[in-house]
Amino acid sequence: MSPTPYGSHRQPSAPPLPSHRLSVVVPMYNEVDNAAALIDDVQQALTHYGQPWELIVVDDGSIDGTGRRLRQHARQVGPHVRVVELARNFRQTAAMQAGIDAARGDVIVTMDGDLQNDPRDVPRMVARLLNEDLDLVAGWRHERQDGLILRKLPSRIANRLIRKVSGLDFQDLGCSLKVFRGPVLRRIRLYGEMHRFIPAWLATVTSPSRMAEEKVHHRARLAGTSKYGIGRSFRVIVDLLAVHFFLRFGTRPGHFFGGLGLGVLTIGSLMLAYLGVLKMLGQSVGGRPLLSLGFFLMMGGLQLITTGVLAELLMRIYYDGGHARPYHTRQGDEPAAHEDWHA
Repeated sequence: MSPTPYGSHRQPSAPPLPSHRLSVVVPMYNEVDNAAALIDDVQQALTHYGQPWELIVVDDGSIDGTGRRLRQHARQVGPHVRVVELARNFRQTAAMQAGIDAARGDVIVTMDGDLQNDPRDVPRMVARLLNEDLDLVAGWRHERQDGLILRKLPSRIANRLIRKVSGLDFQDLGCSLKVFRGPVLRRIRLYGEMHRFIPAWLATVTSPSRMAEEKVHHRARLAGTSKYGIGRSFRVIVDLLAVHFFLRFGTRPGHFFGGLGLGVLTIGSLMLAYLGVLKMLGQSVGGRPLLSLGFFLMMGGLQLITTGVLAELLMRIYYDGGHARPYHTRQGDEPAAHEDWHA
């Protein structure tokens, strides 16, 4: 099944592209009816791309034959189409990370496997990324072809919350069609439902001024069933708390726990001091609930401060052990040479 054409719509021509290698990463789960069409769609859009490119399709533990269909069609198309099969369903974020780990290009594109993203937008977005010296160009589905209750409403709620917490002025953070500089994207790791927070995570390793949003086309789903729904909004809220913490206290957790602990300790100390004054004035304070509350607040404050100290020690061990750096330069490694690229 091929995607719905746009009729008389014509894609704007993209500016000339600087030399690079492109990796297109597509996670799929139970999309057997879209598997071959997805490969053909990308192949048709990038046949005359002019630069070496590869397509990496990640089968996220599908149980409907998606992996088998992908392998069969990939062999027919060519070695530049690679299929990564996960042992079970790890969900979209983990599948996307698996594709990013397998990607070898210095420009990486991510998109959905339901044929709703249009790969013909890719050359224009890549051209903007490279010609304007950006690290991210994110798609903006300004004319979404989805239902209001199950798709548009949860997306609007999530986008508003993410904008509020991250401070990034993006209209459509949930759009999977994004173009990245490979060396920058590889500096972050994705967990949970973090695929929709990639711009926020990217802001920890590069400047928001090096990110942009581009209007892209969005197509109605023709086959398969959507994996999204209103329930995802609640998972987004939980992950949003983690994003908020890491964006502000990722390299200084002691400030978070220590500040909170000092506040709780101060309140508990004031309560006990007040009861101490009453005791000196001859009043009985042993049966007052305020005594227990003040005592537990002081203990809780001390525990929070201790947690902050331990978190700082763990952070120093993590960075001093060479596992990561608290900073990132803009210079990345050149991709290794490979033969199985579409050129």
